Amino acid sequence: MPEGVDPSLSGPSDSNCSRRSFLARSAGVGLAAALPGHLLPGQVAAQVLHRPRIEPKAQAVIQIYLGGGLSHIDTFDPKPDAPIDVRGPFRSIPTKVDDQRFSELCRQLAKVADKLTVVRSMTHTEAAHQRGAHNMLTGYRPSPAIVYPSFGSVVSHELGVRNDLPPYVCIPRVGQPDLGTGYLSSAYGAFSVGSEPASAGFSVKDLGSKRKMDADRINRRRRLLEELDAGFAAHADGVRATQAFYQQAWKLIDSPKAQEAFKIEKEDNKTRDRYGRTTIGQRLLLARRLVGAGVRFVAVPYGGWDHHNNISNALRRRMPPVDQALAALIADLDKRSMLDHTMVILCSEFGRTPRINGTNGRDHWPRAFSVIAAGGGFQRGLFYGTTDPNGSAPDSSPISPADFAATMFHQLGIDPTRRLMSPGDRPIDIVRDGKVRRDLLV
Repeated sequence: MPEGVDPSLSGPSDSNCSRRSFLARSAGVGLAAALPGHLLPGQVAAQVLHRPRIEPKAQAVIQIYLGGGLSHIDTFDPKPDAPIDVRGPFRSIPTKVDDQRFSELCRQLAKVADKLTVVRSMTHTEAAHQRGAHNMLTGYRPSPAIVYPSFGSVVSHELGVRNDLPPYVCIPRVGQPDLGTGYLSSAYGAFSVGSEPASAGFSVKDLGSKRKMDADRINRRRRLLEELDAGFAAHADGVRATQAFYQQAWKLIDSPKAQEAFKIEKEDNKTRDRYGRTTIGQRLLLARRLVGAGVRFVAVPYGGWDHHNNISNALRRRMPPVDQALAALIADLDKRSMLDHTMVILCSEFGRTPRINGTNGRDHWPRAFSVIAAGGGFQRGLFYGTTDPNGSAPDSSPISPADFAATMFHQLGIDPTRRLMSPGDRPIDIVRDGKVRRDLLV
């Protein structure tokens, strides 16, 4: 035996020992490291499922995250009377709400503005991309001591599985840590679709077996897994967490109804065209299918908004597909009587500077920017808060990321004052210093 190897971790010396018993005896070697989130004994027990304490108005969330920093002045908070270097290159247009205007880049959203809540007074102090993203996707300012969980992971932890579908799905994949689980177990992480719904022959990565296996073989594998998990009393909490993770995976693989939700090809051509045969269009169409089938939180990251240079050309190319897709999603949910219980959120990590810079772009600006919400109990046709004439700071009703997070959780039936247990048995508020902004709600 090599020097330094624990004899108890070596292979069986009995030649009659079966592979099954060998695996069962040796499975504990990497158990603690392999558990979701590398949980220590006792941590999973503190992360039990908690049923909502508040009557939920929303059953699901679709969060569209425009990474890079969307310019609020060039989209949802135009300043037509400001000097040219403030108002920028785009004209403003009327919306369906009296006396409220959007940029000409948002023509389709202007037509459904009576279904939107437009928050123009979002504000925080984080001007770096990663810090701003963490703030907007977790409700917390970043900390050197701990990484906070994303909204989707908190929803997964608190509300759990519905209709055999993952509670938290990311389309196409989790591209940044701020959409991750933070201090929560990785069991509450997003199910990543893996490929683009707009691509030809789209299929979901790892959904279903690539090789057809008969039922007996599948059952033998499941029994082996159960045997490997059995008898580890010292790791009982971790084993239960792992078993729950695999049970969810088996249910998804076994459920034709759950798998049907991912089959975007079932949508007719007219619907797919209405959303747009674009990356963002087909992502949002798939998101609508998933929340309709039972997924609780769908994150749709769509980056490319860091326009320090030539913002005019960049936004003329980038914004129209988002305008078309989001307007189609809102109208589609409303037509299907799903909007009242499905919350749609469009956000970015911050806005852009009030004045055009020397390279015809705009730089980072967290002091004032816009967020769009719709459905899930948010008021329809509400334009909330104002910014000063240059769009540089809130003039009325400032709202923080923590406030918005608390309001979102409240609508889902999750008490934002509740605490989750982090490693070291340290309780941490779901949202800290955030208030439910009831003036945004019906």
